Amino acid sequence: MSNTPTIRIGVSSARELEIQVDDPEAVSAAFEKALKSDDELLWVTDVRGHRFGIAVESIAFIELEEPQNRGIGFSAG
Repeated sequence: MSNTPTIRIGVSSARELEIQVDDPEAVSAAFEKALKSDDELLWVTDVRGHRFGIAVESIAFIELEEPQNRGIGFSAG
């Protein structure tokens, strides 16, 4: 797993979009703002600068996943 935060967005068509972003909290805040202001699209920019416009009404959930610090080798727990 990379050290870049990833967000996963579920849409009503039972599919998910997984986008690596620099600031998942900003995406969460933008989603909440879009809901409150009746915006039709949520715009998300990934770590490579690609922009994704997602229909707000089709979003079923947003999962924020922080990067995991993985050790090397075997561990006892």
